[in-house]
Amino acid sequence: MSGPTPGADDARSPLPPEQLPHVSGPLTGTPDDVPPPPRQNVFIKELLRGSAVTTILAIFLAMVVGGILIAITDDDVREASVYFFARPGDTFVAIWGAVYGGYEALFRGAVFNPRGADFAAQIRPLTNSLGYAAPLIAAALGVGLAFRAGLFNIGGRGQMLIGAATAALLTFNLDLPMFLQLPLTLAAGIAGGAIWGGIVGLLKARTGAHEVILTIMLNYIAFYLVTWMVRDTRLLQRPAGDQPISSPTPGNAQFPDLLGPAFPLLDWGFVVVIAATVFVWWLVERSSLGFRLRAVGENPHAAQAAGISVQRMYIYAMLFAGGLAGLAAMNQIQGSVVSGFDGLIDAGIGFNAITVALLGRSRAWGIFAAGILFGALKAGSFSMQAQGIPVDIVLVVQSLIVLFIAAPPLLRTIFFLPKTDAEKAAKARAKNAKKRSEQTEEKAVSA
Repeated sequence: MSGPTPGADDARSPLPPEQLPHVSGPLTGTPDDVPPPPRQNVFIKELLRGSAVTTILAIFLAMVVGGILIAITDDDVREASVYFFARPGDTFVAIWGAVYGGYEALFRGAVFNPRGADFAAQIRPLTNSLGYAAPLIAAALGVGLAFRAGLFNIGGRGQMLIGAATAALLTFNLDLPMFLQLPLTLAAGIAGGAIWGGIVGLLKARTGAHEVILTIMLNYIAFYLVTWMVRDTRLLQRPAGDQPISSPTPGNAQFPDLLGPAFPLLDWGFVVVIAATVFVWWLVERSSLGFRLRAVGENPHAAQAAGISVQRMYIYAMLFAGGLAGLAAMNQIQGSVVSGFDGLIDAGIGFNAITVALLGRSRAWGIFAAGILFGALKAGSFSMQAQGIPVDIVLVVQSLIVLFIAAPPLLRTIFFLPKTDAEKAAKARAKNAKKRSEQTEEKAVSA
């Protein structure tokens, strides 16, 4: 077998091979000859795939849907829509006025109020948002920490209730100086929540019972237990009272105002929550215990094979989660609700913490930012309600944010964002499976 003759090569090419330009590309060259994409293109692609862009777009899209709901429920918009075809401009002006007025009220009640008489009144909304966010962040840190360990902790409500009851039982009647009473009350509440959460971890580790069932049942137990305790004068009911409510929080157990009496909702409890965020970040991301917790959350069987005690990690995770829920309860009874508490002291924080943890992707600083966002929405909802906008719209916006965060492929489809490698692989697998199915059907028909 002989190769091509030199004459044939000369006939096909007017120039000798050494003088021809180098040709490369996906059709003519090898894969090594294909130049890599520009670095800035790779950066932009990864940025658009990232969780930060997804979160921002989820908030934006939820705000758009919220604006539609505000417009639909506005009386002026409904009146102008009656003669839309005669004067459509009136309808659009009414829609703009309703949406702008609603979100302007939200901003004015949550961040900055330019109508305030002085600077303190103007920035008070921001301090209110931080005050509302503090217990949400604390409880969500506990939920997120449990998520990282592979546990779905929905027992924040029960852990908060037991934390508040423990602190009241053990410390409200001590009458100690503030430098002793305040930290002792705080420690008692954290310990009470940790014990209640630790019960779940212990049962999970020893019996294999599912933590969702355990936390739901313990929520009911905690609620009815605290409700009974605040009805009994020998336990928590305030003396000489006939209503089911506890004694007020002693003054020397209350968190002092952080910036003075002009900002009553922001106290030193927020500083404690910042310290808790730093602690959780260090525990989960930097400590050896956090590494073991994350390993169990990723794959408990592999962690067990590597010598990690999965049962012990479950107990540790729920102890920390319950303690953080107890911290949230202390932000309530030592900060915003000092006139006494009952079985409703959690104020929905235990369940809202699940939403905040999901929005923060179970990362400490993500939860911190998500908690501030939800605190701002709560603070601003009162200003929106004062303008006649239903407060439920804010709850709808919160729910939509979490919905869009939980469905990144939906957001990428809506905003034409690049798909992740995992999504591309899943799409390719589905396409190949469909092709194989079609080939199998064709063979069956031909046979």
